[in-house]
Amino acid sequence: MTQTMEPLPQLGQWDRLERLLELQQHQLARSLSWAARSPFYRSRFPGAAAPGSLDDVALTSKQDLRDNYPFGMLAVSKERLASYHESSGTAGSPTASYYTAEDWVDLAERFARKTIGIRPTDTFLVRTPYALLLTGHLAHAAGRLCGATVVPGDNRSLAMPYSRVIRVLRDLGVTITWSVPTECLLWAAAARAAGHDPRTDFPALRGLFVGGEPLSGARRRRISQLWGVPVVEEYGSTETGSLAGECPAGRLHLWADRLVFEVHDPQTGRISREGQGQLVATTLYRQAMPLIRYNFEDTVEVDYSDCDCGWQLPTVRVLGRSAFGHLVGGVPVTEHRLEEIVFGLPDRYGVLFWRARAESEVLRVQIEVNQQHRDAARTELTAQVQRQLAVPCAVEALAEGSLVPTDVLTRSHDVVKPRGLFGAHEDWSKAVLYY
Repeated sequence: MTQTMEPLPQLGQWDRLERLLELQQHQLARSLSWAARSPFYRSRFPGAAAPGSLDDVALTSKQDLRDNYPFGMLAVSKERLASYHESSGTAGSPTASYYTAEDWVDLAERFARKTIGIRPTDTFLVRTPYALLLTGHLAHAAGRLCGATVVPGDNRSLAMPYSRVIRVLRDLGVTITWSVPTECLLWAAAARAAGHDPRTDFPALRGLFVGGEPLSGARRRRISQLWGVPVVEEYGSTETGSLAGECPAGRLHLWADRLVFEVHDPQTGRISREGQGQLVATTLYRQAMPLIRYNFEDTVEVDYSDCDCGWQLPTVRVLGRSAFGHLVGGVPVTEHRLEEIVFGLPDRYGVLFWRARAESEVLRVQIEVNQQHRDAARTELTAQVQRQLAVPCAVEALAEGSLVPTDVLTRSHDVVKPRGLFGAHEDWSKAVLYY
């Protein structure tokens, strides 16, 4: 049975922070009552009654979701579910998430809040996983909500190798894309391998939507320079959908009209509205699986200071789950800071791909560099790492194709359909395993 909901909040509906907080409080009581219907929260709330405020609720952890797999968090009848999803499990076992049709309206609207917009005239390449993950389905739903033509590119399918991505980008006149930032670098390399200039040979392209991994300012600028279009960042999760998006001033804002956000200090246990720590969120319009004080375990910095955009929403800097880094000589090295240094190298060096290993006494870094600038890049990166991170560093400048083989960028996979009958000289080993 479908339940009628009030219209969802829209940007510009409030003109100051106090009004936003009032909006949150108005919906919070309803969300707490929804949560009390689930087996998990019913066992956690005293007397199985919804608490009066968030102060009376303990944090919900990823382990809680794992322990209550698959439907221990379900707050509606199964007949009302529209979709079931699982996270990628990068930090352990996957977590389950599910949504009603009404939940999907909220999900799609939040993702569609893009500064350059999603238009009916757009051809939108979705290049994140579909399958059980939410990310591809979410972008697809947002694209259709806005009337765009969606190209379901996936990035876990043998049917969509990089050579085909480049063909689709060019031949279909793709205007906007959705992917992890690293994909945009791989596309640029694949385009060059196919004889194209990413900046000039894809004239329809007007924006790259990215998310799913921390993005330093330097890498973002490099991607934008490579393609000649804006890079628009998004932050979210399978458990909740979009959590934050960019404003016209280029800052990442939390969607605090649709969720309540807090910051948890894992050292002291203190929970506050802003500052640096682990991001905690409470859903306000999620019916199938309300989450109360859910700890993403992502290290962030939340700030309520004014922004030129006038959205009156808190800003967030996502530092990642490894924000405190690995120790090298007793000094913590984070991926975010190291990435900033690597992509701070001059564009002419052509560095797109790198990796590093933090050993106890030395940081080992490998970068792909064109031969002309190999010595200069190695010398400069070594000096910058030692100056900015104050750790011993050994940089190895590799030939292009060492970290990302050229055949990965150019090959086409042989994707076939299953069959049982083969000719005398055909390979029949793929009769069952047909990929």
